[in-house]
Order: sequence, then C-alpha cells, then structure tokens
Amino acid sequence: MPRRRRRRPPRHRPHHRPLSPGEERLARRQSVHHLPDGEGIARQGDGPVDIFQLVGLDKPDISVLSDEFLAEVRDLPQKNVAVELLRKLIDDQIRATLRKNVVQSRKLSEMLEKSVHEYENRSVETAIIIEELIRTAQEVREAVGRGEKLGLSEAEVAFYDALAENESARQVMADEDLRKIASELVVKIRENVTIDWSLKESVRARMRAQIKRILRKYHYPPDRREEATNLVLMQAEQICRMVSGEA
Repeated sequence: MPRRRRRRPPRHRPHHRPLSPGEERLARRQSVHHLPDGEGIARQGDGPVDIFQLVGLDKPDISVLSDEFLAEVRDLPQKNVAVELLRKLIDDQIRATLRKNVVQSRKLSEMLEKSVHEYENRSVETAIIIEELIRTAQEVREAVGRGEKLGLSEAEVAFYDALAENESARQVMADEDLRKIASELVVKIRENVTIDWSLKESVRARMRAQIKRILRKYHYPPDRREEATNLVLMQAEQICRMVSGEA
C-alpha cells in the first residue's frame, strides 16, 4: 500500500504592516541618495521624476525651508538633485506666497534666475550655486514672515516694500510713517478692488492722484516721488488682479 505523503503546513508569510507617514517620508528621502548624478537627473526611465515625492513632500510648504531641511539638501551627494530641488522649492514659494508683493517677488526671482543661469552655463561650481540657492531660500522664508514682525498685513507689507525701495525715503522718513502710508494705501485700494483697471484709464489716473496726495501728506521725499508713485500703482494693480482672480 503506497505511503501517503504528509501535507506540509502552509508557509507563514510575514505580514508587512503599512509604513507610517513619517516612515514613508524617510524612505523617500533615502531614495534620493540612490538617484544617478548627471544630466538625466530630472528623469527616471521614460517618465519625469517628482522631486517632491522623492523627498517625501506632498506639496510645497514654507516649513520645508527650515535650516534643518536646507542643511539636509546641502549634504545630498547628488548635487544636481540639490540644485533642482532648491530651484523648484524657491520658485514655488515665490509664486505661492510672494507674488502679491511686486518688490519682493521681483528681487527674489532675479536672485533665483541668476543662480540658475550660472548653473546652466557651468560658469560657477555647483557647490557655490547650492549655497547661493540656500541663501535665496532663507530670504524667501524671511520675506514670508516679515508681515508678522512689522505688525502689517500681507497687502500692507507689499506697499511698505514699494515705499521703502526708495533709498531716500529709508534715510529721511521714520519707519512708522512708512507703515502709516502703507496702511492708508491699502484702504484706498480696497475702495477700487472690483474695478478692471486695464479697461478704465480714468480709474488709473484717479488712483495715481490719490497716491501722490498720500505721499505729499507724509512728506515722502520729492526726488523719487514719481518713481514711488509708479511702483505703488503697479503694486496696487497686482493686488487688485489677485483679489479679482485674474493673477
């Protein structure tokens, strides 16, 4: 009588618990260290790499520009990854949080473009570019938090920066007066926020006259008053476009 084979008990397969959000982010960040260096850093296989996903970020947030995170990016062995990550983070932060501020967005965008241009033309070592980008990232972070430090709203800070762009004003005017002008300008802009300035030149002319009146009221330096008026008007138009959903 043939012997019956004893059935082996089923193998126990280890149960892999799902990773926690923190563990998943850590795994993604570690994967960055295994990316290839070189020109193909922005691609993996046939599809583009989501650089934020690789480092465990769901979406850009100002908190990712902490000194701790920037130090981590600086230490990445793949310097191309560090440059691309910093470039995208800075650009997204400027677009998301500073585009209402004409002066700051222009200043920081120019800093970013300069570093990217140097990197693409290989005119400066990559390590130096990374340090430049980190400094720009730190300035972006500081710019976002300036309103709270100055005790001004986001719109008021934008006008404050437009007014303080004039060196003469910074030298001869009290900081408190610049804040008062900024606050008064915001009030005037809110009165015209629903108007399409691009279609009504008369509105622009009236707003220009109101800006000049406010500047004279606080004795804004006359040597750059016209220049300040143009910049403030540009700032006002930007805020109105954003409020109306055009920007």
